Amino acid sequence: MISIKGAKTYTFTARLGVTAMAASQSNKPLTAKTVETMKPGSKDRADVGDYRGLRVSCGKSGIKTFYYRYKSPESGKLMQMRIGRFPQTTLAEARNRLLELKEIRLSGLCPSAERKKSIEAGKVAEQARAAEEEHETFTVKQLIDLYLEEHIEDRKTQDGKLIPGARKPKGQAETRRTLENDPVSTFGSLDATVLTRQMIVDHIKDIVNRGANVQAGNVLRELTAAYEFALGLGRLPAEFVNPALLAKASLRQAKIKLTPQKGKRVLSDQELKKLLEWLPGSNYTQTQKNVIRFTLWTGCRTGEVCVAEWKDIDLERETFHIRESKTAIERYVQLPRQAIQFLRVLQMNTGEYLFPSMRSKQPIQQKQLTEQAWRMRQQGNMLDIESWTPHDLRRTVRTGLSRLRCPSEVAEAVLGHARGGIEGTYDLHRYEAECREWLQKWADHLDALTKSDT
Repeated sequence: MISIKGAKTYTFTARLGVTAMAASQSNKPLTAKTVETMKPGSKDRADVGDYRGLRVSCGKSGIKTFYYRYKSPESGKLMQMRIGRFPQTTLAEARNRLLELKEIRLSGLCPSAERKKSIEAGKVAEQARAAEEEHETFTVKQLIDLYLEEHIEDRKTQDGKLIPGARKPKGQAETRRTLENDPVSTFGSLDATVLTRQMIVDHIKDIVNRGANVQAGNVLRELTAAYEFALGLGRLPAEFVNPALLAKASLRQAKIKLTPQKGKRVLSDQELKKLLEWLPGSNYTQTQKNVIRFTLWTGCRTGEVCVAEWKDIDLERETFHIRESKTAIERYVQLPRQAIQFLRVLQMNTGEYLFPSMRSKQPIQQKQLTEQAWRMRQQGNMLDIESWTPHDLRRTVRTGLSRLRCPSEVAEAVLGHARGGIEGTYDLHRYEAECREWLQKWADHLDALTKSDT
């Protein structure tokens, strides 16, 4: 006779054996035979190891389907994506496809969403081909060129008379860069009538996701205007609805912000020390590093620094002449000794511009600094401090001058801020000597930070 205690022990041991057997079976990799012998309506089977996430189901009709179950890196939701049916798709083929899908997921993308985009792109391409067969194609690039050349930019009549464009020269160049670098590069070859609201919404969201909210807003505004211009000239069907205008409504409804928030970020001395020590070995390009250094020495706007030309630099008088600024005020920036030494070396390696693109030899674009910072954050290569933008450096210079006890009117003059009210009307002194004194103190302060141990 078995005692009660013995019976309990026996039962517990038996249960452990069953559990162990079930665990052993669930940890076995899938085999072709396992799939073949699955019965209609039976429980799904899962693969293991490198192929974890691959599952096979057998419906009530006996059809066996491979699918990939995963957690979307974009939405965080559990997703299920069909790979193929057995035996048309073999187990080996399903595993190879699974590994491809895992690579997509590891890159931070949702495989299911990417498949939908691919299908949508295929449909759009097919529609574009059909439209091309029916009539002469009017591409997105042609639509944008029409807007730029016949409205935004200066143009000449047949008799040589100059007709001014809708924007000043600087605005003309910026509008062309805005449209060519994003919508033209993405949609340029498509028929303008094929571009949809959703395609533009996705495009604008991609720009926002790389940290360029202002650029996203500029693209949407200019693309909307380009379509309106083409409609006004009768280059698009009368019944055609502006897709950029529809996209603007969708983005507004979704409360996607396309303008920068009022900045409050200021780097502390400790953060500045980390930045200055990290910058030389960072993944910024050499030109981008130079822009950041010059911005820190002068407190100029990065947009003013990016377009600087050597004709505006006077190394003898130690000044940087800004002819056209955001406030429409011409001014001379007083350069500290550190900036002058830097420029004497830089002058031997550049052409017309201080900070040219290595590829085009034209000035680098301000937005490239923000986009490169976004890429570094995505890759985990950014400086390990609270998120900051290049424009925060200008605010940091202004705040740093105050910490050094610089008079407010001098610090404002350093940044080129226009004075308002009675003071702006009657006090026309530019504080150039004072600006030179305090910018030198600021540059010396930056040097001291990199030499200190704290």
